[in-house]
Amino acid sequence: MSLTHQPAVLATPAAHGRSITLRRLVEADPRAASRRLVEGLPAEWAAIGIGAPLVRALGREIVGLRPFPSLAAEVDIPVTQGDVWIALRGESRSEVFDRAAVLDRSIAGGFEIADAMDTFLHHGGLDLTGYEDGTANPSGEEAIAVAICGAEDALPSSSFVAVQRWRHDLARFERHDRATCDAIIGRRFEDNEEIDDAPESSHVKRTAQELYEPEAFMMRRSTPYATPQECGLEFVSYCRTLDAFERMLIHMAGLDDGIVDALFGFSRPVTGGYYWCPPLRDGHFDLTALGL
Repeated sequence: MSLTHQPAVLATPAAHGRSITLRRLVEADPRAASRRLVEGLPAEWAAIGIGAPLVRALGREIVGLRPFPSLAAEVDIPVTQGDVWIALRGESRSEVFDRAAVLDRSIAGGFEIADAMDTFLHHGGLDLTGYEDGTANPSGEEAIAVAICGAEDALPSSSFVAVQRWRHDLARFERHDRATCDAIIGRRFEDNEEIDDAPESSHVKRTAQELYEPEAFMMRRSTPYATPQECGLEFVSYCRTLDAFERMLIHMAGLDDGIVDALFGFSRPVTGGYYWCPPLRDGHFDLTALGL
């Protein structure tokens, strides 16, 4: 029986999706609830991540997994850690709706939806600001190396994921002239090229993965969301270790050098959770590490 990683970790974002955080019902048997969940959801439909609270409820430990950090920063970085995170995928809203209906039946009696947001691919991969998202993503063998645990790791073929929803104030952002917007992002709008002399507060300078020690490369699979009331980015970052993302978040918040990422000037995180993405065994989600 062979182990492989979840396909959604390296796959390009789907045209439509739904990011869902589940909370375990206190009265539910966590073992039976977890089995029903994974048995009812095909791996090609979604990515699944297991949070530290559910791991504790099962009386197990996943090396490298911890709850999302509570950071005492100048900017607010909420913690909304859930038991399970699921990213449904589909080529249409109808397909996502149908798959969500199957998921609802799988979680009945064991989990409840704590949070959910529909997402979509915007003009082939742009953030709602119009700037390209995920430019620095690795590819090929490098992508596997940074996003998937290897044979030498405790849990081969699994991954970790950091999930944050960033709510944009686009009206505030768009009040700036183009040069100021470019300086905030750290890239030129017209050609997506990095600006060498961008301010140290620019988002690109704060998140330059190759400049961290050690390097903090991740596989970002973020997608925008929009409702009549709000819009922004569902930030999703798969990594071999959560340390990479956490170092970057600390740097963005200016906790190491006092410089806050300019992104916070028009956008703010409203959710935050860490999850372990189990591997697949013969095409099915494998929860052996959880004793299931």
